[in-house]
Amino acid sequence: MSTMNLVLIGYRGTGKSTIGKLLAEELQLRFVSLDHEIEVRAGMSIPEIVDQESWEDFRDLEEEVVGKFASRDGLLLDTGGGVVTREKNIGRLRRNGVVILLESTVEDIVLRIGSDDERPSLTGTQNFTEEVEQVLSSREALYRSAADFTINTSDRSPEEATLDIAAIFREELRSRTG
Repeated sequence: MSTMNLVLIGYRGTGKSTIGKLLAEELQLRFVSLDHEIEVRAGMSIPEIVDQESWEDFRDLEEEVVGKFASRDGLLLDTGGGVVTREKNIGRLRRNGVVILLESTVEDIVLRIGSDDERPSLTGTQNFTEEVEQVLSSREALYRSAADFTINTSDRSPEEATLDIAAIFREELRSRTG
């Protein structure tokens, strides 16, 4: 049925994976975690890629994986928080997709991911809350310009967010495909 992808962008901890899985089921799209696909391609975890190679190498892999999946149809793409740092990624994701920005308060993000040591530090210097604030502010404009719609996940449950986004996606599908 679908001839488009639904793309979730946003900082880590805003609910992309949780809401993405619910949405994929609701809309009958195939759920694809781009971070997982990067790990499969590299044969190692993201912290290992960053540790053994570099953030730049990780971003190169991410760009390859975005290219591979963005051109397909009927996917729900759960992107990594930094996918917006490369303009080429945004162009590819927008061409065949509805891009939804999930955002939350810094407090909620810290609560949700504060205990997750599977995710490497992005700055390596500050405490966790400062890092979230700094990275969020550095990416804010990129997230905003990439997104077709923004959903705040601090003021609604994953189920509520799923229903809101599903309605947006169905409307976009109707208006874009006639």
